[in-house]
Amino acid sequence: MNWFLAKIVYRIICGEGDHTAQFDEQLRLIVASDDAEAFKKATAIGKQEEDSFYNKFEKLVQWQFINVSELYRIAELIDGAELYSRIEEKENGDLYTELVHKRAANLQLNGFRHFLQAL
Repeated sequence: MNWFLAKIVYRIICGEGDHTAQFDEQLRLIVASDDAEAFKKATAIGKQEEDSFYNKFEKLVQWQFINVSELYRIAELIDGAELYSRIEEKENGDLYTELVHKRAANLQLNGFRHFLQAL
């Protein structure tokens, strides 16, 4: 069996959808014998975890599975191995840097309680 990193993409629609398009990109670990099985499992997870609910304003919020946009086989689990990389381009580099520092501080203040959980 092999480990894969899959990017599962959802579209988030609130109410009639008359807002800026929102997407949730989730990185998921998948164990499978080959690429085809990993893609199939990631797709099944995406479909299974579609959701809809009403927010506090009584508007319907829908998480619609779009597809699996990326799939990488992880050859070996090595301490410090790079699993994913994405280059961000921001108009205000200083503001983005400040946001990264705030997120890191928040992790430290909350005692690193944000762990991946298998559902």
